[in-house]
Amino acid sequence: MFNPAREYWEGDNTDVDGMLGGIPSMVSFSHVSKLGIGKKNGWRTVASALEGRGGGGGGAIDFVTDGQQNAAAPVAKFVAPLEEVTGERSVFNVGLEDWLPSEGTVYDLIWLQWCVGYLADEQLVAFRKRCEEALNVDGGVMVVKENFSTSGADALDEVDWVVTRVDSTFLRLFDEAGWRVIRTETQKGFSYAFKPRDAPGAGPL
Repeated sequence: MFNPAREYWEGDNTDVDGMLGGIPSMVSFSHVSKLGIGKKNGWRTVASALEGRGGGGGGAIDFVTDGQQNAAAPVAKFVAPLEEVTGERSVFNVGLEDWLPSEGTVYDLIWLQWCVGYLADEQLVAFRKRCEEALNVDGGVMVVKENFSTSGADALDEVDWVVTRVDSTFLRLFDEAGWRVIRTETQKGFSYAFKPRDAPGAGPL
């Protein structure tokens, strides 16, 4: 996370108004179900998940895991509330650029919502390579939910220092990291579901 971005979130509120602009829920069951993830109406759930956070936003995977979930959050004041969440196992108070897989821990789902925009291109590639070590080789996937630029160029928000990338930039960086797209859906932006390129199987969860 860029230093100006960290400073922005350190000065922001920890409530819904501060984190999501007053919008209490930004992810619907129907949207997640299209990616093959979710527990409503018999959709498969996951036993172990990692949620990456940029600033204060997140909290989207509580309805897709029946097991335990970890979270990586770079801003200290957002860590304490996460530790009170039922099912939270470990909360890493680090940015995604500094997160390292824990030996012996694998995830069925790695969920990244509104956070990879705080990583420089080379940080994003390196992070995704590390994620491969932590993903369950038997059906594990990564979901990336992000806004994307429609201006034809990547754009830097000078308020919170998040980079909004064009679709082609995302795909290039993910390809460099060795991941392949297995499903895409659009909901006021887009989400990608990914597997490492060499992982067995091609379907979503």
